[in-house]
Amino acid sequence: MDKKENISPQLDGFESGFNIKTLLAALFVGFIMLPAGIYMGLIAGTCLGAAAQWVTLILFVEVAKKSFIQLRRQEIYLIFIVANSLMMVGTAGIMNGGAFSSLVWEQYFVQSPYAKAFGLSSQIPLWAVPPAGSAALIQRTFLSKVWLMPILILLATQILSRVNAFTLGYYFFRVTSDFERLEFPMAPVAAEGVWALTDLSAKKDTNRWRIFVTGGMIGIIYGAFYVLIPTFTGLVMAKPFTLIPIPFVDFTSQIGSIFPASVLGFMTDLGNIFIGFVLPFWVVLGTFVGSIGAQTIANPILYKHTTFLKTWQPGMGAIPAYTSTTIDFWISVGIGLGIAVLILSIISVTFKMRRKEKKIKTAVKLPENRGDSSLAVMLGIWALSTLAYVGLCHFLVPHFPLLLILLFGFILTPVLTYISARMFGITGVATGISFPYLTEGTYILSGYKGADIWYMPLPYFNHGAMTQGFKQMELLKVRFTDWYKTEFMALGIMLFCSFLFWSVIWKMGPIPSSTYPFVQRIWPMMAIPRALWVSSTVAGGATWLLDSIKGAVIGWSAAGGLVTAGIMMLLKVPIAFFYGIVGGIPMLPHMAFPMFFGALLGKFFFARRIGVKEWRSMTPLLLAGYGCGMGLAGAASVAVALIANTVFLLLY
Repeated sequence: MDKKENISPQLDGFESGFNIKTLLAALFVGFIMLPAGIYMGLIAGTCLGAAAQWVTLILFVEVAKKSFIQLRRQEIYLIFIVANSLMMVGTAGIMNGGAFSSLVWEQYFVQSPYAKAFGLSSQIPLWAVPPAGSAALIQRTFLSKVWLMPILILLATQILSRVNAFTLGYYFFRVTSDFERLEFPMAPVAAEGVWALTDLSAKKDTNRWRIFVTGGMIGIIYGAFYVLIPTFTGLVMAKPFTLIPIPFVDFTSQIGSIFPASVLGFMTDLGNIFIGFVLPFWVVLGTFVGSIGAQTIANPILYKHTTFLKTWQPGMGAIPAYTSTTIDFWISVGIGLGIAVLILSIISVTFKMRRKEKKIKTAVKLPENRGDSSLAVMLGIWALSTLAYVGLCHFLVPHFPLLLILLFGFILTPVLTYISARMFGITGVATGISFPYLTEGTYILSGYKGADIWYMPLPYFNHGAMTQGFKQMELLKVRFTDWYKTEFMALGIMLFCSFLFWSVIWKMGPIPSSTYPFVQRIWPMMAIPRALWVSSTVAGGATWLLDSIKGAVIGWSAAGGLVTAGIMMLLKVPIAFFYGIVGGIPMLPHMAFPMFFGALLGKFFFARRIGVKEWRSMTPLLLAGYGCGMGLAGAASVAVALIANTVFLLLY
């Protein structure tokens, strides 16, 4: 690849890309892609995020070319952000549809047989959702005064969450990128894809564009077998025909009789192999060692020789086995390792501050016109947004201890964000970086009684991913202030379109129902643990959670993590290997296997044939192109499904 094609912070100055084209892209995604995403989420649980992003980008680039207009990379990337912002808000992480998808889920839960069986329907607060049997729920409409308070709270939290994320995310971007100089290995993926489309807009036949198209063709061809065939056959057959198992091939139940509690399998999406191409080899190796070592090898040993894994049962598949072993043991290990990572992060920053005290001014010199803000001002705005959250929580649930809300907002959120930000900066991902069940445990141990605590908008966030977003903006020379403008402009469009399309679709028929097979099957599964959690502060405690948190395991895991990191440093093993292990322990082997295969294939085959430097420059483009191709295949399946179901409704 020519040096001029490489992404470099020194390429040219920062420019603005926020203009009428960004607004048109947001309107296109909001009024065209968002309803398609809602529909596919209800039907098949399919996420249209990647499809919306790349389809929107390619469409706008092609329209601009026909109009003899060249889109700059800043404009292209902001269009990319618009699509991501509009399409990535969903219910419990499984369904697109914008902010109002959460209210549609709540209307189901309050009327569900599980809420009624646990006596929750009458105890869920009216400021969260109208009561079961109310006219608004029977008529399936948001246009009722009983929805006023839930909608106002939703709007307030949508605005506050973005202010909170931008300010704290920016602060830790400055810490991890400008001061600590972490690499953020996954940041170039979206950036390289944007560069390829910039070349296309400029009508340049570059090596970058050819590599992107190669990845795109692989994604389209594989997506035809992976997505399109099941979609086509599902329209005419009782059960869709799948040539490739979705989402993984699982051996867990088959090996359970020989290796009890062992989890084993592999994902069938080629994207995981492409991720293995991109991530640093030591990170992927550590992830593989952590995942296989914990979930596949250690679980049978723990089951046979300890009393930890008590809930595993023969015949369990990957998800139930993984869930049971996580609750029984690995949840405590994850908390301990999170503490170890935090301590290492503090030591690392302190060490660098002492070593470079005299060079701080030159080390953190900010690029001109990047759109930087005063750290004190950003921290002040973050503190005000957190205080607004605290005030809202105290207003809604006045008897819950105020000190605990302050602890989550002002201590745990920045701690978790910093740990995650460093993981993104070192490994490119932050899988498993959390304090599992901390919120639930706090609610139960607090002694508070009532269902309303589970609906309180607690200011407990992980904004670590924002640091990677700022890094991508820096690589593409897009002003940070443009991101703020774009995000809040997209927020307004998302809220309107989400309200509009959910109102229409909900009015057409109950959700869930036989019309929407995915949510009809999945939402009852989600409602069971939700009912158990909410009832734990109403009619007796959830002792299983308290039993699963093992202080000794947390302590030994934290100590073991620190000792292991120290030994690796003494042996001069790359620290990325340690962070890979930490991220791999809570990861399903199903993801670790294809990532490791991709890393081996890239390091020992492609890199040797093409050259290490050339291969490293190609991998982000291949991954971005593959995501685009799969997105196009997903968009085609959406179009087919929408047309077919519309025709069916018209005929019958």
